[in-house]
Amino acid sequence: MSHTLQTDLSLVLQVMEEASEEYQLDVTDLRERVNQTNRTELEVNEQIIQYALNKTAMDQPNWTYLAARHYLYERYAEAAKNREYNRVQKYGDFYGLIERLTDKGIYSHDLINAYTPQEIGKLASEIVPERDHLFNYIGLFLLADRYLARDHNRNLYELPQERFMIIAMHLMKNEEKTIRLELVKEAYWALSNLYMTVATPTLANAGKSYGQLSSCFIDTVEDSLDGIYLNNWDTARLSKDGGGVGIYFGKVRALGSDIKKFKGNSSGVVPWIRLINDTAVSVDQLGQRQGAIAIYLDVFHKDIMNGFLDLKTNNGDERRKAHDIFTGVTVPDLFMQKLQEVDETGRSIGEWHTFCPHEVKQIMGWKNENGNSLGLEDFYDEKDHSYFTEKYNEAVSHPLLPRKTYRAMDIMARIMVSQLETGTPYVFYRDEVNRQNPNKHLAGAGRTSIYCSNLCTEIAQNMSATTIINEYADEEGNLIIVRKPGDFVVCNLSSINLAKSVSENVLERLIRIQVRMLDNVIDLNTIRVGQAEKTNKKYRAVGLGTYGWHHLLAVKGIHWESEEAVQYADELYEDIAYYTIQASMELANEKGAYSQFTGSEWETGKYFERKGYYTERWKKLRAEVAQKGLRNGWLMAVAPNSSTAKIGGSTDGIDPIYSAEYAEEKKNFKFKVTAPDLNHITYNYYRRARHELDQVWSIKQNAARQRHIDQAISFNLYVKHDIRAKDLLNLHLEAWKQGLKTTYYVRSTSQAEIEECEACHS
Repeated sequence: MSHTLQTDLSLVLQVMEEASEEYQLDVTDLRERVNQTNRTELEVNEQIIQYALNKTAMDQPNWTYLAARHYLYERYAEAAKNREYNRVQKYGDFYGLIERLTDKGIYSHDLINAYTPQEIGKLASEIVPERDHLFNYIGLFLLADRYLARDHNRNLYELPQERFMIIAMHLMKNEEKTIRLELVKEAYWALSNLYMTVATPTLANAGKSYGQLSSCFIDTVEDSLDGIYLNNWDTARLSKDGGGVGIYFGKVRALGSDIKKFKGNSSGVVPWIRLINDTAVSVDQLGQRQGAIAIYLDVFHKDIMNGFLDLKTNNGDERRKAHDIFTGVTVPDLFMQKLQEVDETGRSIGEWHTFCPHEVKQIMGWKNENGNSLGLEDFYDEKDHSYFTEKYNEAVSHPLLPRKTYRAMDIMARIMVSQLETGTPYVFYRDEVNRQNPNKHLAGAGRTSIYCSNLCTEIAQNMSATTIINEYADEEGNLIIVRKPGDFVVCNLSSINLAKSVSENVLERLIRIQVRMLDNVIDLNTIRVGQAEKTNKKYRAVGLGTYGWHHLLAVKGIHWESEEAVQYADELYEDIAYYTIQASMELANEKGAYSQFTGSEWETGKYFERKGYYTERWKKLRAEVAQKGLRNGWLMAVAPNSSTAKIGGSTDGIDPIYSAEYAEEKKNFKFKVTAPDLNHITYNYYRRARHELDQVWSIKQNAARQRHIDQAISFNLYVKHDIRAKDLLNLHLEAWKQGLKTTYYVRSTSQAEIEECEACHS
């Protein structure tokens, strides 16, 4: 081995020795292998990474940190080479980085214009390179591969702590200058300690000259040709910028309905959904992945059994398929009640009628206060008044209203068959969602404000269709289309790393800065679709969520299938709700309440009553909210959190672990991963993972959690491929009875791993 090569290798070996000592790893064999090689420095470093990854196992989980340390060594060397500084420094000139990437068009000019060189210098001194050691290998790999800033030729310039500082600077750039630097430092503290993660679009795009910061969007399609095509146009623009899109199709007329009074001419929703499917495929998300779109339809829509539930299945006419979108079905309480109607032999006999929404409006003549026609989808059942049920029974009793009638159980059977084959449709319990909505005051008693959820089933906000009200030519001959904007939902997400933030007792401090960061996303975002921009600022809705629930249970020594876990979910998420509402109230006192606060259940206190918040701390907070307002119309939503949970070194969302040890495989990598903080005490009975666990316990946990979440939760059901229909039905009934607002995928052991939308994995 040459003297030059030996000198080069000394740095690599130093990293190995320091990491092995810190994590108490025996590197005797590895040291011998390295000393016998004639490879280059980077080849040896790669050899060490592969060795460490192969050694990672249930009984030796800490090898991942040695692999991460050497992967980090490569990134330090790469950034130093591209930025022309001595790699021994690890981090180079922060101001120089901002200057160079701004000149290259990667960073927005806003950063260098908003902060002085002196301010940037002060913030540079706050960067703590040692916090890079918090990453395990997969977390660091994903962060570097997908999110650290690179030039147009994919050359790496940015390092992990710089990404966190850039995000903090971007999100705080419009704050009052007297407090701005302190807020940047606080946001950096939260991010760099991995106490939280921001949503994927924010993680990728904050500080950059392209892309937007929000995760998902939800639109309501008007029953008109213009409405359908304009929705497609809006969807394409949002999808291009990396947003996942949920679309409500429940107002679109069914197959065989009339068009301009000509009978039997409507082609129904399926061809239009296929059009959206083509948009998802052809308009990709920043060149990285195809668009991610979910379509929701009501279980009382006539097309529910006429193609919708078969859109993604492999049997039937391929001309009526849409394999690249996701489906969701919105379900009223009445349907779930019909599923439980049986005869003396125990056979299900509940009847369910489906209608065309256009025909309902034509024949039933229901109107709102403005004289606009209403359909069944525009009503829901409150606890004290069954508005939807009354209207449904009126429709059933009308002799001239066409309908298709099925056994309710036959529809549910079709839903479950599709779920076991494809994972979808998602289920949206529309009555519960609308009952729990703190902003229902804008619709009227018993009137639906929320028709569906988003791509990942955690968002529940007021919705309405955008309509064309005029078309004309201006004085210069330009053709102008005037659209009346509806409520086009925007999801602004970030999530708490539960295991780390709870264990280190930082929840209150963390949530205060986290809510401010989320609120600032609203004002900083640039959304191509105007009505989404307006809705975003009208309600200022955010979705603070969590990940690492199973990780937290493990370090607390709490068994998943236990009343203790249910009780702990109730207590913890009540605390999270309290701190989140408190932080938004403080922001309202500083910056003003959201525009629709007056008359909301936040102001009247009904929200707090319904939740049973009667302790002294809640009484005090309720009074403060009534007096000072709330900055954000909705506050909490628990997203799936898969890739960003891995970056945070924890477990996905609220899910149980997949396995104590498994192979992580994506398009460009495959290696072994173990559950975090794994030993022979944590994850008790860990071999009973996901599909082996009794899902009723998961439902109970989620019900306890849902009580405190004002929006919804991405909640998967994990089942065996040979589950009996009756048992899957009982899980759905249990979810509904327990007050869940939504269920996400039904993940069967027979399915390939479902590719999810990265946008919502905040």
